[in-house]
Amino acid sequence: MTLLRRFCRIFRVNPWLVRMLILFTVSGGGLLAFSEAKSENGMTFDSSDADSKKKKVVVLGTGWAGISFLKNLKNPSYDVQVISPRNYFAFTPLLPSVTCGTVEPRSIVEPVRNIVRKKNVNVHYWEAECFKIDPENKKVYCQCNIAGNLNEKEEFVVDYDYLVIAIGARANTFNIPGVAENCHFLKELEDAQKIRRTVIDCFERASLPNLSDDERKSILHFVVVGGGPTGVEFAAELHDYVNEDLVRLYPKVKEAVKITLLEATDHILNMFDKRITAFAEEKFQRDGIDLKTGAMVVKVSDKEISTKEVKNGGGIATMPYGMVVWSTGIGTRPVIMDFMKQIGQGNRRALATDEWLRVEGCDSIYALGDCATINQRRVMEDIWAIFRKADKDNSGTLTIKEFQEVLDDICERYPQVALYLKNKRMRTLVDLLKDSKGDAVKESVEVSLEEFKSALSQVDSQMKNLPATAQVAAQQGSYLADCFNRMEECERNPEGPLRFRGEGRHRFRPFRYKHLGQFAPLGGEQTAAQLPGDWVSIGHSTQWLWYSVYASKLVSWRTRALVISDWTRRFIFGRDSSGI
Repeated sequence: MTLLRRFCRIFRVNPWLVRMLILFTVSGGGLLAFSEAKSENGMTFDSSDADSKKKKVVVLGTGWAGISFLKNLKNPSYDVQVISPRNYFAFTPLLPSVTCGTVEPRSIVEPVRNIVRKKNVNVHYWEAECFKIDPENKKVYCQCNIAGNLNEKEEFVVDYDYLVIAIGARANTFNIPGVAENCHFLKELEDAQKIRRTVIDCFERASLPNLSDDERKSILHFVVVGGGPTGVEFAAELHDYVNEDLVRLYPKVKEAVKITLLEATDHILNMFDKRITAFAEEKFQRDGIDLKTGAMVVKVSDKEISTKEVKNGGGIATMPYGMVVWSTGIGTRPVIMDFMKQIGQGNRRALATDEWLRVEGCDSIYALGDCATINQRRVMEDIWAIFRKADKDNSGTLTIKEFQEVLDDICERYPQVALYLKNKRMRTLVDLLKDSKGDAVKESVEVSLEEFKSALSQVDSQMKNLPATAQVAAQQGSYLADCFNRMEECERNPEGPLRFRGEGRHRFRPFRYKHLGQFAPLGGEQTAAQLPGDWVSIGHSTQWLWYSVYASKLVSWRTRALVISDWTRRFIFGRDSSGI
């Protein structure tokens, strides 16, 4: 029996021996045989062979884009390896709420393993950070960064068939002196927790008896740099936190508190409707938040921040502070910068992809989220190819009917065409040609190449880059997962638009972003919302809409329950002021 156990152990560790050996042992008239199972058609089956045939997909990052891709990937023919220094997904729109104790940190995170454990796709997770991408050999180089690891430089290499880059971006300091050393950022959960502790520390320091009034005012001066949605929401959250909770705990320093919001342009919330911008600026003025527009930060020391007026002669002003929160945009991570240099994109700010999210020049690498931008192809770059494809009779001219036959493919391949027609209130391409030729156009009228160019000459002016938001990243992840789910099917039956510079059709329809609206919480239980159809809503009712939408977007029922309980606790007992 001991010998038998040893043989069994050998076969389990080395399954390939099963295909080579049949062991005959005569014992009590019995015959013991080791053989591999066979399918109904007589073919041998080995699970290791099936696994080896799976395409290996490596996903870098567990943010909005990466998690959306993993949640929507359903095709079991892939072996997925997730690599990220964060073993959880954080619901980043609620980070400003974490900074002030409105929501607890654990309420907005969900472990990656919980998200993928019930999927029918083979998914593994490694807590590590990618520091190099080798596109030529299809390898990524990673380093384990787990605290307490004895081997601090433990590195490993992972091969891939497809690589999905979704590692996001870092805060952009614009190389301003002192920003990286003295400012707080609000990109990660750890950033929000650090801000929360610093706010409480400032109030505790200001409460000490040996300080002058000027010193207390300096310590309790909170500066927010950046008038975008994150900066505005944090300033509003901090104002409510101070006036609704902290002043009751620290009544002696109430008059020393000051919040300043700095914005380099003329207005805050520039990406929103002007009505929202005006309301937000008026509300901040009523609330006592010092809003300074046209103020560009030029230096940050350990105790003072210096700004330069964009207008009025460019004067320099310096003010003391207790805490600075920097929220002015995003920058490229070092690993992405190194990768871009390898593939000839070193002069760009983000990875350039095509409309199918493939990195330009790398067919097996996809990039999505904040680390990438779609390089939408211009119509005028392909104008001759489009004309030639539409001119089926090779007459050198196009009839309106010929043009109309490829219109859908043109609009799908070049979305700026449909946007231009919509903005010009044109229903068909005939209207566009009328606008170009200035006379009546019929289906029998023929259009030359120059007239074709003239009709489409202004179309590319409608091209815009997508915003770096969670909404865009999530939609890109879902789109790419759908492409992977139907990869083989679309290889056989392509569903995309015509290849104007080649034959046949593209495998998939290109990615199209659908804007679902955006919110801007302004404090005092008031929120501004800009929804599709140019619908603007501002006030208390919109705050409840914000609550319901954000609760529904949380990744699991566990996080939904925790966040709702945090909101309820805040209404009843106030915010947590422990700073833990």
